[in-house]
Amino acid sequence: MTTLSLPSTATREHRTAILAYGVAVYALFLVVFLYLIGFVTGVWVPRAIDGTVTLPWVGAVSINAALVGLFAVQHTIMARPAFKKWWTQIIPAAAERSTFVLTTCLILMLLFWQWQPLPGVVWHIESSWGRGILLALSLGGFGIVLISSFLIDHFALFGLRQVWTHFRSTEMPAADFTQRGLYRHVRHPLMTGFLIAFWATPDMTVTRLCFALFFTAYIFKGTRIEERDLVNEIGPAYDAYRRSTPMLLPRLGR
Repeated sequence: MTTLSLPSTATREHRTAILAYGVAVYALFLVVFLYLIGFVTGVWVPRAIDGTVTLPWVGAVSINAALVGLFAVQHTIMARPAFKKWWTQIIPAAAERSTFVLTTCLILMLLFWQWQPLPGVVWHIESSWGRGILLALSLGGFGIVLISSFLIDHFALFGLRQVWTHFRSTEMPAADFTQRGLYRHVRHPLMTGFLIAFWATPDMTVTRLCFALFFTAYIFKGTRIEERDLVNEIGPAYDAYRRSTPMLLPRLGR
């Protein structure tokens, strides 16, 4: 992450508006993230991943693929340095990350609303202890996601630090390249957490399998694209890190 140069002409009203925007987007992110947990695990929310089948499987799979594809395209395009450089000529640089997070939230909300159930069950765990273990693993995966975000910079990742430094008329510090905690064992523990959360379920329906497969494919492709940017941004240090540390799954016994 490069330093954020602040416009000298920014008024206090302008900075306050951007701060309010960033805070509102972060609040929306918290709601959407909590709903995602309920959507995947099938608890707490009115509409979860499984439901009544209303479409033939071809139509349902096509819609689901389009929803995940929209998420993937948005992440792939909006996270690229070239897009950010162009985009910040249109919107304030301080609001760039918040806008990325807002767009992600809106796409996920669309996915929650339009995800199409499919018939069939791949596996179903009967025992209460087995169900409890898999549900705990799924929730633990979401916990890994949160822990990983704080190990880098949670508030910068979701746009709050940018709008706060802009409000104070200071500069965003350059992001540190970290190898602490979970990042000592895998390069993308945040994505590892999502994989655990999506695959650890006591009821793997065909609907859930579709969701897990589509997002797993995106995670493997998206992390490789992201790493090209990281090598360009960080240089030899990240290239050495990439050679010595697994991408998503830790080495056993290490």
